[in-house]
Amino acid sequence: MPPFSQSGPLSIAFSHNNHNFDKPNHHSSTNVVTIDVGGQLFQTTKQTLTLAGSNTLFSNLFSSYDQIPFIDRDPDLFSILLSVLRTGNFPSKAKSFDIQDIISEAEFYGIDHLLVQSHSNPSQFDAFNLQKSTILPLSGRDSPSVIATTPYGSAHVAHGSKITSFDWSLQRKSTILTPFTAIDSLLSLSSNVVAAGATDFSGLQVINLDMGSVVQSLNWENMTRSSSTVQAIGSSPEFLFTSFESGRRNSNSIMVYDINDGFRVVSEIARNEIFGADLDSAIPSTKLSWVSSLNLLMASGSHSGASGVSGNIKFLDIRSGDIVWEIKEKSDCFSDITVSDTLSAVFKIGVNSGDVSYIDFRHIDSDNSWNCLGDTKKTIKGKKEGFGCKIESHGNQVFCSKEGELEVWSEVFMGGSKNGKNERVFRKNVLGRTKDLGGNRVTNLGFSGNKMFVTRKDQQSVEVWESSRKGF
Repeated sequence: MPPFSQSGPLSIAFSHNNHNFDKPNHHSSTNVVTIDVGGQLFQTTKQTLTLAGSNTLFSNLFSSYDQIPFIDRDPDLFSILLSVLRTGNFPSKAKSFDIQDIISEAEFYGIDHLLVQSHSNPSQFDAFNLQKSTILPLSGRDSPSVIATTPYGSAHVAHGSKITSFDWSLQRKSTILTPFTAIDSLLSLSSNVVAAGATDFSGLQVINLDMGSVVQSLNWENMTRSSSTVQAIGSSPEFLFTSFESGRRNSNSIMVYDINDGFRVVSEIARNEIFGADLDSAIPSTKLSWVSSLNLLMASGSHSGASGVSGNIKFLDIRSGDIVWEIKEKSDCFSDITVSDTLSAVFKIGVNSGDVSYIDFRHIDSDNSWNCLGDTKKTIKGKKEGFGCKIESHGNQVFCSKEGELEVWSEVFMGGSKNGKNERVFRKNVLGRTKDLGGNRVTNLGFSGNKMFVTRKDQQSVEVWESSRKGF
């Protein structure tokens, strides 16, 4: 949006009053700039105004004036925006104002992009101080199936055949209808473009949310020439990864597309053609995560059969297609799995035990044994304590759900030596205040900026958790 679109011609809002530059700091040679906003004088520096960018109203204040520039706007709102320029954060007095008023004023000055970075700065995320702050309602009767977040506080939520988007301030909401009956996989490619797929709909759909339409459909050509349904989506800065399964469920593969070159096919990896009762090959990847520190793609999938739940975790070189490292799950297969570059480990929740365990990238053993975080539980035969539990990593922490409650694991220190390796020690904390605890089973965890998004079974809304802190 152009910075002056809301307030008419620039000459109406921005003029020169009768103040003379009779003091040394008013001359063009000084670094100090004086501005009259709504009758109130403000002084700042040219360096501070530079932070607003060149295509903003602030850039017009650099010129040499014989009089103090006058802007016919609210001085209280201006002081908040000036504070954002000075410090990169909202001042505490900002909480006394309606966020929409601040956004509108920032759009007038042309610095609304700075509000996104200030209000939803990831550095303000405090895992140990998260509290449920907002409930975002969704239209219709469908519960959320998947969340896709963007770097600075905005989120896209799939529910039924619809995708509802919330901007970084959570004040603006828009909903579009998609070709799907229900969406199972969703990934943000930009603030207004997502990749979406379903296990009962052929092809990966690239959707422009502003237009509300599919701009590109990507399909996988399998041997039986049947439909190709999407099982999972992932991405790196360069590539889009999509796990496909044939409509006859007798083959699966992972396609690699170039995000910056019109989704050109780069390669096909981990292709499996299933013959007979080869269950290992029959398992498509249902979670894809890029591990930048290893330059590998983690692909995982599981299968529930008569003998229980089994699965595999593969770390793939996307250029050669080779499996660099593989973990085969038999005794206590993962209910959910996540990988953390920061902690250099892969984490899982055991479907039978409900235990959180990890394998350290720096000490990969031939037996790929898991290290349990905390005391290992004695499982009851036939009872799946971890069924439906979710686990995600964010920053230096690992978050997981146990039914309706949430917990966070963080590394405390490196302990003593065990079997020739340094033993790592993690500590668990339960998230939220007493009134935040419990509720329906958690179905999704998402992180964006300084927020955590939570959805629950049979609820048509999204919970927003933020750190309780002073200021806006």
